[in-house]
Amino acid sequence: MTPPEIAIFNAAWLQAWTDKDIPRLIGFYAEDCVYKDAQTAAGLEGRAALAGYLEGLFGATPPMTYTPDEVWPTPDGFCGRWYCKMGADAAAPQLRGFDLVVLRDREIVL
Repeated sequence: MTPPEIAIFNAAWLQAWTDKDIPRLIGFYAEDCVYKDAQTAAGLEGRAALAGYLEGLFGATPPMTYTPDEVWPTPDGFCGRWYCKMGADAAAPQLRGFDLVVLRDREIVL
């Protein structure tokens, strides 16, 4: 992907996270994806496992608004930095984070 394509992909992916839209979000991932975050130390394998995890996660978290900041292409994907506002009010806490995304055929594999 070109840098502009990566930015568009990242923004759409983060919007799916913001919307807590599991079917749309899962569509960004390869069937054989591996997903890792702080809550899944051993990782999850496959779309079905990721969908089940997201059901619980989204049910247990407040509204979260992800805003893309910057992306950097890597040989097999990109690194994307973002901001996340947790909650709906103006004083809601905000996080800053990033994701390392490995792609295969425009799907996230890791």
